[in-house]
Amino acid sequence: MRMVLKARIPTETGNEVIRNGGLPKIMESALAALKPEAAYFTLDDGERTAFFYFDMQESWQMPTLLESFFMDLNAQVSLQPVMNADDLRTGLGELMSGT
Repeated sequence: MRMVLKARIPTETGNEVIRNGGLPKIMESALAALKPEAAYFTLDDGERTAFFYFDMQESWQMPTLLESFFMDLNAQVSLQPVMNADDLRTGLGELMSGT
């Protein structure tokens, strides 16, 4: 299932991992683990924030995919299913067909 992971990094923690050189390694590890179809980095409510759009096959994958954001970045993490345009078309087609 296609998911979006949002990881919001507190400023103090972000500053620390940038100063010690850890942020590039943490993000590269996340990219390797998630294999996202897209990843975006921005600010959310004044804090460094990353969005990863990726495919999660099973719910048991959550600990292995998310724990580094909690442990290494003290991040506020959210995870939710999302659709792309093709998924929406398919879903609406099913809805409209009455099945």
